[in-house]
Parts: sequence; structure tokens; C-alpha cells
Amino acid sequence: MRVLVSGAGIAGPVLAYWLTRRGFSVTVVERAPAPRRTGGHAVDLFRPAMNISEKMGVLARVEERATGTNRMTVHRQGSRRAVRADLSKIFGAASGRHVEIMRDDLSEIYYDATRDDVEYLFGDSITAIEPDGEVRFENAVPRRFDLVVGADGLHSTVRGLVFGEESRFSAFVGAYFGVMTLPNVSGLDGELLMHVGVGRTAGMYGARHLGDARVLFLFRSERELDCSYRDVPRQKELLRGAFAGLHAHVDRWLEELESTPAFYFDSITQLRMDTWSRGRVTLVGDAGYCPGPAVGGSTSLAVVGAYVLAGELARAGGDHERAFPAYERVMAEHVRGSREAALSAAKTLIPTSRLGVWGLAQGARLISALPAGPSRALVRLTTRSARLYDSVTVDDYPPSPPPDEEAGFRRRGRTEAG
Repeated sequence: MRVLVSGAGIAGPVLAYWLTRRGFSVTVVERAPAPRRTGGHAVDLFRPAMNISEKMGVLARVEERATGTNRMTVHRQGSRRAVRADLSKIFGAASGRHVEIMRDDLSEIYYDATRDDVEYLFGDSITAIEPDGEVRFENAVPRRFDLVVGADGLHSTVRGLVFGEESRFSAFVGAYFGVMTLPNVSGLDGELLMHVGVGRTAGMYGARHLGDARVLFLFRSERELDCSYRDVPRQKELLRGAFAGLHAHVDRWLEELESTPAFYFDSITQLRMDTWSRGRVTLVGDAGYCPGPAVGGSTSLAVVGAYVLAGELARAGGDHERAFPAYERVMAEHVRGSREAALSAAKTLIPTSRLGVWGLAQGARLISALPAGPSRALVRLTTRSARLYDSVTVDDYPPSPPPDEEAGFRRRGRTEAG
């Protein structure tokens, strides 16, 4: 049975890994000309995604590429006194198993685990999907697939082709974020340096295996700004306007915007769809249920979603009419929880008042100062979404389909191939 997956980021390779091990033939198409090697920005893997990565045999590589960021220094606007916190204890209060890793490093690890068994089409994109499974591409010749999965992110091409305009499903959270790369002139090693003001937060961090650093910008906006996600000059202009005068450190970071080798900017937006499936097409990860970039644990959710989708397809013997609804039922509660967590995290990370700025700094200090048990209790008392990600449970799907189903997949593949 032939499956086309659009997107070679996180969800795409994870889905491809589990599908191939359950008897499916998988092709992954990716717009980028090659696997990205720039490092990207830091993302979090929580217990469920860590467990799935362990089953894939890649956990050692994931842990080896961890950023190693375990300390945080918070500077509040208008205050000369910095607050220092133990990040490892803060994350430990939220999850019993966690790692922070650069996004492109994680994508590369998952890609390496699949490249020998999966067909990858780089430098191409889907332009049309017919009801009978015929797919047209920008460059490759048309081909027919049994199933098509959009794993191509918040601005999914597959979702646009099958479900319509993104604006029908997107809900603006009231904030924007940007990420840039610059030289690690501060020599940050295991430290996150943050500057926080009302409605805006900027942070700089390094990774122990990278020679450069990343700067993350988060800022509030009561309305959606007139800016395409592809209009880079306008995006940089917005960042300069939002962060001017926050701190001398931040002003120096902004001076590097024109020379940065890597830059990303987008709204913090949730996708809210009644269903992620239509016909032989379904969506996974941010393409279907992005809880909010930078604030909602979307990477772990994408890994779990890919694993569940592959498991339900195998359980249903490739029958998407049974598998897709089952996949959506399993993921529905996790998606709702992640949306709520994202809204809560955005409120905390981008304070709306001076009291919120003070609370962010002092809360981090207190949690990191307490022993593990009391710190976990404090997180539960103060955060509705505490330990949300560790509470996600999924079935231990069988590693491969029953022999008769696997043989059926192969027979159908030979018949369709002529």
C-alpha cells in the first residue's frame, strides 16, 4: 500500500518510519532542496515523544544533540537585579523525561532513521490531489497513491489543496515570534539569557555543539499585523519596532538582523479544525492541529500524532475509513490539552503587566530553588496544564501488521504497478 507524505520536518519522517515497519511503501516529498542542516531553533521533547524516539532506536542521538541549556538569567525591564534560575529543575517539574534539542538536529536524526527504507523527493511540492489518489507535483511526473498525508507544517500545502484557505481554521493567539542566528559573542554555554518587559520577551541561548547562538523574540499584538509570513523585510521592521529600548543587549541583537544567516518569523496561531481527514487524505502535526508555535509543545504533539496515525492504519489493515476516525479520536483530547497549555504559556512567557513580569521571574526562581517534590507541587497549583505532556498515553501498537495483511499490501502494490 503506497502512502505519500508531504513534509520532511518532524512528523513526516516519524510517520514514514512507523509506516514502513508496518508494511507500507512510503514516499516523502519535501519543498526544501535537501535536509536542513542549519540547526533551527530549540524545541522540546517530553516523555511520550521521548518514549517513541527510544522505540525508534534514536534516543541516544537525541540526547547527544541536546542543547545542554540548564540555567536561565532573567532581566526585568527597569530592574538592575537579575534573577537566576535552574532550568533543569523547571523542566523537571513539568515533565519526568525531557530534552531540548535544535529542531533541524531532530529532523536530521529522524531522517537518518528512515532514508534507507523511504523514498524522499527533495526540491518538489504537491500541486494537486485527485479523489482517486492521483497526485501532481511541481517537478515530478504524476503518480497515484493509496493515501496522502499532509505533514507540512502550519502553512500546509496539502491542507490548502484539500480543505481550503488557512484563514478558515486559524485562530490568532495575540502574539508573534521570531528567531535569528548570530555569533555567540556572549559565550553562552548552557545558559538562556532573557529580557522581559510588558508584552515582549527576548532571549538568547547557545547549544553546546554549535558555534553560534539563537535569539528568540516574542511580542504581543492586539490584532493581526499586515505582514505576510514570506515578507522578511517587513518582519524585521516589526521586530525592531516591538523591541526597541528593551535593553542594550537586545538593541545589539537587533543590529544583527540584516546580517543574520538564518531568520524565521510568524504569528502564534492555533489551527482549529473539526476533522483532519477527507477521503484518502489526512493531516498530522502542525498541518492539522498546531497548538501555537513556540508555546504549545507542538513538536512532541507531532511525534505522538505520527506514531498514532501509523499505528491506527496498521491496526485497520490500511483501511483509512476506519483508521482516520480512530486516529482523530485518540488525538482529540491531546490536541485540546495542548491548545489550553499554549494559551497559558503565551500568557506567562509574554506578560501583560508589570506584575506578570515580576511573577515570571520570581516564579522561575522559586520553582528552581525548591526541592523536586515541592517544585512539582507548586507547578501543579499554579499551572492548569502542569505535566500535561507526561499525561499523554498512547497504545503500544504492534510493530508490524499481521502476516496476511502485510502480504495483502504487497499484492495490491504489485497489481497497481502493473
